[in-house]
Parts: sequence; structure tokens; C-alpha cells
Amino acid sequence: MANYLGLTAVLFLMVLFFTFMTKNFFSLATFNAIANSIPTALFLATGMTFVLIIAGIDLSVGSVSAFAGAVLGVLMVKYHAPLAIGVAGCIAAGVLCGAINGAISVVWSIPSFIVTLGMLEAARGGCYVITNSQTQYIGARIRVVAETGVGTLSVPFLFAIAVAIAAQCVLSFTSIGRHLLAIGAKEEAARLSGISIRRLKFAVFIFSSVMASCAAIVDCSRFSALAPSVGIGYELTAIAAVVIGGTSLMGGRGSVIGSVFGVLILAVLESGLAQFGAGEPTKRIVTGVVIVVAVIVDYYRSRLRGTHAAN
Repeated sequence: MANYLGLTAVLFLMVLFFTFMTKNFFSLATFNAIANSIPTALFLATGMTFVLIIAGIDLSVGSVSAFAGAVLGVLMVKYHAPLAIGVAGCIAAGVLCGAINGAISVVWSIPSFIVTLGMLEAARGGCYVITNSQTQYIGARIRVVAETGVGTLSVPFLFAIAVAIAAQCVLSFTSIGRHLLAIGAKEEAARLSGISIRRLKFAVFIFSSVMASCAAIVDCSRFSALAPSVGIGYELTAIAAVVIGGTSLMGGRGSVIGSVFGVLILAVLESGLAQFGAGEPTKRIVTGVVIVVAVIVDYYRSRLRGTHAAN
């Protein structure tokens, strides 16, 4: 609860700062734009939260999102498949990538950093092969997803929030959530207590890639197209949001609600800097500083918890 209060305070102070420092930040149009711009990051951060909780990492989510989006685009453009088939193919591509990540990481006990780094390159290459390195223009058939909504809020935003809430409920109120936290805290102790470590870790990597597929659907609907270069850097944004939200890079601690706050903080920061007239290089520098600060805070927070546990 204290972490949520701290994140709320940070978010409030950021909004207050940009409200007084810019002319048009505090407006319904700005907040609506922020809300409808975060579903991609929110899906990715939800999946990444689970991966970090088990003391893993998934560097492939950006490339997997591009690969899954490419499958969707090719199915709908080249083969004239209906939207439902395109979405199903997109999700299936994510499941395949996640299953490969999970299987290699679990069966051969290879660090997820190495496995997902390899998938980052393989999925990106697959995206270029499938699309022949050309943007797939899908058109109005996919744009309807982004344009449909309740009031001024889009369906992707509402669905992303619903998924985040459901994921948090799994962490907080089910044995699966407790087992995932136990695996991240001390895997050997979790194994000795009878927890099915391999099965859960395998499922977590599939879940992360499925969230990347959902992000691909959002991107395709927003832009009515899929560019082969889409998704570059998504993994860094997701990790930054999750760490800012209080999930430990060491595993064993985290929450999806905290990651939602992290996504919002980054979105408000980006929107505020844009209204300042800051260019892309400046945004990247500031975001990089925020990531480093969040990691430092996580380091000292982990040390503090360790000191309290020892006492």
C-alpha cells in the first residue's frame, strides 16, 4: 500500500508540474490522449511483471509483437482473412514464440536473458521475412478496433485495464500467484515445497508473448498497418514501467497495479515533454535517467528489506 501511495504522489506531482509549466497539459483532450496511447505499453508491462516476479527477463517482447503483428497483417492483406482469423493467427504466433522461450529456458536451464535475446533477433528476422520487409497496410478492417469505445475511451484501453486487473487478482488471490512469488524469492525452496516450477515458468513466458501479441493488435488498429520496424525498444519501455512500479529485478516481489502506475508515469512524462517541445533525443535521455533512478531505488529497497528480514 505504501508503494501505491508513493507512486500516486509521484504521478500527482508530475501532473501538477506539467500543468503549471505548460499551457494546455491539464485538459480532457490530453488525458484522453494519454489513456488511449497506453494500451500497448500496458499489455507488455503486464506480461513483463510476471516474468520479473519469477526472477526472469523477456527481451524479446518488442520483436515478438512485430512478428505477431506481421502474421496478422499478412493474413488480412495477402490472404484476405477476416479480422477474427487475423487476430487468432496473431495470438498463435505469440504462443509459439513464448513456448520456445519457455521450453529452452526451462528444459536446458539457460538464463532467460540469453534465450530471449536470441528470440529478439529471430522474431525480428521472421517479421522481415513474412512481410518481405514491406509495411502491411490493413486499412479500415483493423482500424475499427481502435475506433470502437465507450465514450472517449477506446476498447483497447478498457481491455488492457481489464487484463491488468485480472492479472493482479491472479497474483493476489490465487495459489498460482503465491507460487510465482515463491519461485522468484527462492527457487530451490519453492521446488522443495512441491511447487511445479518448470510448468509455471513455461506458462509465464507464454503469457508474456501473448501480451506482446495483444500489443501488436493494438498497434495495427491504431495505425491501420504493420511496419516491420515496429516494436523496437518496447522491451525497455516495459521493463522501465515495471521497475518504476516497484517490481524487483531480483524476483519475488511485484504487482501489476504498480506496473500500471509505471506505465502512466512514463506516459505523462512523454506527453509533458512533448508539450515542452522536447525532441525524441531529449525524451530518450530523460527516460533513460528515470530507468536508472528506478533501478537504484529498487537496489536500496531490496537491501533495506534484506536488513529488516535479517533483524
